[in-house]
Amino acid sequence: MLLQIDKISKTYQESESVIHAVDDVSLQISAGEFIAIQGPSGCGKSTLLLSAGGLLKPDTGKVTVIGRDPYSMTPDDRAEFRAETIGFVFQQFHLVPYLTVLENILSPAMATKQNPGVRDRAGQLLERFGLTERTGHVPSKLSSGERQRVAMARALLNQPKLLLADEPTGNLDQENAEIVLNCLAEFASEGGGVLLVTHDDRAVAHAHRAIHLLAGKVITPVMSK
Repeated sequence: MLLQIDKISKTYQESESVIHAVDDVSLQISAGEFIAIQGPSGCGKSTLLLSAGGLLKPDTGKVTVIGRDPYSMTPDDRAEFRAETIGFVFQQFHLVPYLTVLENILSPAMATKQNPGVRDRAGQLLERFGLTERTGHVPSKLSSGERQRVAMARALLNQPKLLLADEPTGNLDQENAEIVLNCLAEFASEGGGVLLVTHDDRAVAHAHRAIHLLAGKVITPVMSK
């Protein structure tokens, strides 16, 4: 099992109210599986994704990634584990503005102790995503589609087992959205696991199954194939 989430909950205090962002949620992702999470804004999708990726510790429950609990690790060990095991793709790209395309793609390698052949892989990813002629550009010189392709290349650099994507097509035109979605589907077909948060029905169509969240709870799955 690549990812196992067992009855996790996460709450936030807002003024005098308690917000149940994620409420007793469980899910599993096996090798080769592509799961989409849908639901209205504020239903807990992003909180669930961050918890799955070792970025936001749940209040209760357990997260296991390839058999290990990232929240039982020291912060340094957890950061290295994430870099080696999980690739992240976000709607807002989160590229480092003063780094070039190549440097942004290579940035995950800085968090790992050993990464042989990393520059060769970066070169292959530049070619795969049509970025060879943009190697020396900074993000401000790129289109939205190019920025997201850089983010995809960065996510794949360390050959992760799991990809977590939060609305990765939200700022893209149809052509670039298809590039990203086809890449996610291909990653799953090669034995990786994908957890995708999305409002985009085009994205859900690429998934093996979809889960619907409402007020932090899983409700009846909306699609399975």
